[in-house]
Amino acid sequence: MTTMMSDRASRMLVEEFEKIASAAPETVTLERLNGRFKEKYRADGNQREIVRWLQKHCMQHRPDLWLYASDCGLKVEASRTGRARPDGVLAPDGHFKGQGEWADPAGVLMTVEVTSHDRDTDRRDRVEKPAAYATAGIPVYLLVDRDACAVIVHTNPDPKSGCYLDIHRAPFGEQVVIPDPVGITLDTEVLKAYVR
Repeated sequence: MTTMMSDRASRMLVEEFEKIASAAPETVTLERLNGRFKEKYRADGNQREIVRWLQKHCMQHRPDLWLYASDCGLKVEASRTGRARPDGVLAPDGHFKGQGEWADPAGVLMTVEVTSHDRDTDRRDRVEKPAAYATAGIPVYLLVDRDACAVIVHTNPDPKSGCYLDIHRAPFGEQVVIPDPVGITLDTEVLKAYVR
């Protein structure tokens, strides 16, 4: 009985969140992680350029896939009660047709986050997001960490523990292999131009 009540309360909170998030002005992006509402800062010019560069690279090397930019909402965490808006979501072209504002992560190959210059980026992008994406079973989480001038590739998600078992960190300027199911190599030299 307690589990049913907890599930019902959780669903109500998710529904309330979705209602609030859909009514938020365009200048505000809301997410729900670990049962808490969070405001995600809007991308700055350099973040948008990094995502554009990655879109172009993915399109050239994997034309069967598309890197959807930050307008794509995903249901994350084990119970799918979390709501995240990654900076990028790599999935087969047309994958989100008919799914609505918050899509199931099944079939998503990679999520991308580019660190912001705000006080919450450490916890959000380096702790909460990888845990949520791993728990959802998303094969690859790519973090472009502008503070550390590094690209961090998280692979081999373990949904039970909520973490990625393999993490590769490469400084900007190195070649970075993003393994299958993505299967591309990135020359990250260009990312040096997008840090303060």
